[in-house]
Amino acid sequence: MASLLMPKATAVWLVENTALTFDQIAAFCALHPLEVKGIADGDVAAGMKGLDPVQAGQLSREELERAEGSPDYRLKLLEPKVRLPDLKRTKGPRYTPVSKRQDRPNAIQWLIKNHPELKDAQIIRLVGTTKSTIQSVRERTHWNSGNLQPLDPVTLGLCSQIDLDLEVSRAAKDRPPAPVVETGATLIPAELTTAAEAPKKRVELDAEHVFARLKDLKPIDSDED
Repeated sequence: MASLLMPKATAVWLVENTALTFDQIAAFCALHPLEVKGIADGDVAAGMKGLDPVQAGQLSREELERAEGSPDYRLKLLEPKVRLPDLKRTKGPRYTPVSKRQDRPNAIQWLIKNHPELKDAQIIRLVGTTKSTIQSVRERTHWNSGNLQPLDPVTLGLCSQIDLDLEVSRAAKDRPPAPVVETGATLIPAELTTAAEAPKKRVELDAEHVFARLKDLKPIDSDED
């Protein structure tokens, strides 16, 4: 079965260049809708360059236009014309060159901030670190904690974008579904509660009518002194 390459970069491009809903982008890129919203708000994948899925041959222009015209439609991935063999990874942490090892704490901080769903074992595979180092960065007890800056491990050359997207997609599968929030009874619309009461009909008094009724009243005899 075909899988989307670089889903987060694809989501960045779809957010910036299409009218798709967050749910449509999340379903196509195997992300959570809140992650897509974070991309739109600039809180997630900041500075990441978007990947055009149409140019990459993973989505047709007709399919994209169809989805833009129907919010309930879900995009379908194109079958790849060339199938690549599955790459088997060796067990154990990734080897990191000596020149790049000083960047690992910065990469760990970036992964913890942008992908909190990743497990320690996944971070170890991505940047070739140790569990104690991850814990020290997470708890801010690292010896250089005051100078650490979250930096993308792909930009640092510690891992490839494909490997990062693969680990993120694996973590997304293990993530429990978001709880369904039950909504209570809806409130009365404001236009109904603030609507002015209909003005009461004023009865105009006719002087002649009033005096005519007074004449019909019988006089009351008063007691003499």
